[in-house]
Amino acid sequence: MSSGSSSSVTNGLHPHPDVSDHINHVSHLNGFADPSPHNQKIIDYLYNYGFQRGEYADTVLHVHQNVYRLHAIILSRSPFLVQLLSTSPQVQVGVPRTIYVPVEREPEVTQEGFAIAVGYLYSSVSLRLIRPENARAVLAAGCMLGGMDDLCELAYATCKRSISVDTIGAWLEFVDAIPPSSSGAETPGPDLSPIRIYGPYVQRLRDDVFHFLVVTLPDILEIHATPSEGTPTTPENGREVLLQVFSRIPFDMFKAAVESPNFQIGSDQTRFKFAKEAIEARRRGIARGLEETVVLAFGGGNFGTSAVHVTRKTRKRPLWKVNS
Repeated sequence: MSSGSSSSVTNGLHPHPDVSDHINHVSHLNGFADPSPHNQKIIDYLYNYGFQRGEYADTVLHVHQNVYRLHAIILSRSPFLVQLLSTSPQVQVGVPRTIYVPVEREPEVTQEGFAIAVGYLYSSVSLRLIRPENARAVLAAGCMLGGMDDLCELAYATCKRSISVDTIGAWLEFVDAIPPSSSGAETPGPDLSPIRIYGPYVQRLRDDVFHFLVVTLPDILEIHATPSEGTPTTPENGREVLLQVFSRIPFDMFKAAVESPNFQIGSDQTRFKFAKEAIEARRRGIARGLEETVVLAFGGGNFGTSAVHVTRKTRKRPLWKVNS
């Protein structure tokens, strides 16, 4: 995870190839084939004294209500921060450069998430601080700063594992905020919408939520079809929980879930009945003012692979006749 290109010139010295080979040979003979303990001491020192204490800082970074005393050479590992550094010249020699990170339009980037991400520029010890409660904020900060794929992947994996019956409500709000045209291909920067800051992880998280709704949730709630009759064998409250969740799903995901062949809660008739009940509940909430309907096609119909088809349209206002 180097921030710059390597060079054979170090502090103006040009080591001869034979000398380098001799040094490498001697280091192996003297038991120093693995330099990682020494490297780890340097990294620990940088994190403790550089990041946590701000010793010998040459850059003052303002974000949220926090002020960090940091080091430009470390911050330059982030494409986002190196851009800020390049546009914030040092006012006076010996005086730390000051930069401001614009996160006012990035509500997904919390104070804790940013602190973990910027700490990762100093040391991978920050990875130990990622938890289900802060993983999404860490992922947002990592995507914004850039250049930290390992941190983003771990934060994403933690987010994926955190999707559960207890947290699905928050994840549905996240999915509902995804712009319809979001491709996840945008470059991290301060002008992105709150959800698009996640870049390629937007679609991955959406797919994970969808898989949870269609496959994992019915399995958790023990909603299964019997092989013989195709009728569900369900604990009494399991189906009710499933109805409550599906009554809050954004329409595009609700339609795709109900019509999915992987949504195995029983026969087509069972799925049709479930969709009707969910739509009735949705009329009182997320679909208020809209007309959602479900159709069960017999004999295959023209709905592709699904016999259950869900549609939506704006409910027409009644026309009032004015008597003269």
